[in-house]
Amino acid sequence: MQTLNLPEPVLRIRNKGFKKEVFDSVRRRFVALTPEEWVRQHFIHYLVELRNVPLSLIAVEAPVRYNSLKKRGDIVVYGKDGSPCLIVECKAPKVAVTQAVFDQAAMYNVSLKVPYLAVTNGMEHFACYIDHGTGKILFLKEIPMFEDLVKRENS
Repeated sequence: MQTLNLPEPVLRIRNKGFKKEVFDSVRRRFVALTPEEWVRQHFIHYLVELRNVPLSLIAVEAPVRYNSLKKRGDIVVYGKDGSPCLIVECKAPKVAVTQAVFDQAAMYNVSLKVPYLAVTNGMEHFACYIDHGTGKILFLKEIPMFEDLVKRENS
């Protein structure tokens, strides 16, 4: 798989027939190793190891309702009180991070109303803070530490 612009995690990868699988520590099972999953697993590692997000507060492919549609958020981080505070939309490295990708993450946020959104293709990463009171969006240099994700959420 392609080297990403993220710290290199230690991943458990196995061959199953002609396909590769990677162990997802959030879902606690092996899943198909697609380019998007490669990015997702690297980003989960980044969140846990470098942003101090507890693994137990991360959901992968979390169900999200948008009007009457059932969607799935790639990564959703929850605060200690169980309320979501960050949505991460992951794309394969060859998929450009465009406005459409941000729109997809924003669509999920219509129902979740998280203060933080991030999009990544493993090569480029963008994060923003959304003030739902004013509608203002502030782009960030990096994902805040977990303590700050929760603090800002509760302020």
